[in-house]
Amino acid sequence: MNALTRSGLIVRSGLTTVLAVVLALLAVPAQAAQTPAERAREIAAALAKDPLYIDPAYKTGLPQNLRDAVRAKAEALDYPVYTIVLPLTPSDVFQGKESNALTLVIDALRKPGLYVVTDGGQRFPYYKVNDVPQLGEDNDRLQNARSHALEDTGYDAGPTEVIARFYELLAGPVLGPVDRKNTPVRQPSSSGSSDEGNGSTVVAIVIAAVALMVVLGLIIGLRRGGGSSRPRREKAFSIPPHVAQTVAAERRRRLTQETTSELTTLGSELAALPSTEGAGLKHQQAALDAHHAAGKVLDASRDLVDLVGAMVLLDQARREYDQAVAIAAGRKVDDVPPLCAFNPLHGRASGRPTQVESDGTTVPLPLCAECRQALKRGTAPKSLPGEDGPYWHGDDLWARTFFGNLTDDLPAAVMRGQHRS
Repeated sequence: MNALTRSGLIVRSGLTTVLAVVLALLAVPAQAAQTPAERAREIAAALAKDPLYIDPAYKTGLPQNLRDAVRAKAEALDYPVYTIVLPLTPSDVFQGKESNALTLVIDALRKPGLYVVTDGGQRFPYYKVNDVPQLGEDNDRLQNARSHALEDTGYDAGPTEVIARFYELLAGPVLGPVDRKNTPVRQPSSSGSSDEGNGSTVVAIVIAAVALMVVLGLIIGLRRGGGSSRPRREKAFSIPPHVAQTVAAERRRRLTQETTSELTTLGSELAALPSTEGAGLKHQQAALDAHHAAGKVLDASRDLVDLVGAMVLLDQARREYDQAVAIAAGRKVDDVPPLCAFNPLHGRASGRPTQVESDGTTVPLPLCAECRQALKRGTAPKSLPGEDGPYWHGDDLWARTFFGNLTDDLPAAVMRGQHRS
């Protein structure tokens, strides 16, 4: 609206704002009034149309190809499978418990099948069986398949990858238990089958009794000591999904701005660089090629991984430019380490390349100190996130080459369009 300076439009805009606020306030109680049964019926209605239900909070983070993989693996089983991906928190209608969600959804849908729910994070899928003769009382089959799925997909696997592998294993032969000594730990929020309820109840009672004794001891201690000046430990704050999305969007906006600025600055410097010969000309041409490729990637970037790819190319162009300038001036420039292969946003690599082994293949990768230490501890490094887990779970150019660390000419690959395959 370009006529907001007029008083009439200002009044109209003010009334519109007030009306929007009133409607928003009226909508909050209606949403908050939804009961667990109503929410379960809502999910059940969606499952009746599509056996894969994904909450709107996660739909943007789960592309179609990953959803199709889950559907294909589920359809390969000879019994119905219903998959639910939704956020679960203690403040939601299900009290953050997968068992509550599944019990109510099964009651609302009233169809036989294997029901699986995950909160979309790194907790293991929870499942319930409802009148499936093929599974019967064989809970070991389900538990072992689930445990093997975690071991096969790794600690950083996304929810769809774990679930798809779970279904794939269920379609195969019966598996034995997993050796927990060699399996990454991913704590489930609850048990995997309904028959585990008795043991969980006993454990819960014991824990509750111990907790009660501890609380009583603290109360008595505080009364005897006349109170305490020590601050009370509060529950750790967890960022809600919608806030995390806002933070991610802002981070990408800033990175886009910084990369665009560097692209312009380096372009001007390359244009002003006098022509050189020999080794200097080689570095100058390499800088121009990397700069051109970075601009191409940046213009068509679709996500954070593409954006980081443009940043990596620009960093390569800058290092080649510095070499060309040094040779033209008759001096030597020390080699600058490349960016961390697991997450270029971590900064420069530290020390010599690290030998990383996977599926019998060993590759040397430049890693930052944090990622090197994580591998030494046997824990997952904080890799750059992709569509479903670490970016290198994908099949694009960035994943296949660890952002150019496994190829001699990343700019040429980009110019051939391989970053889009």
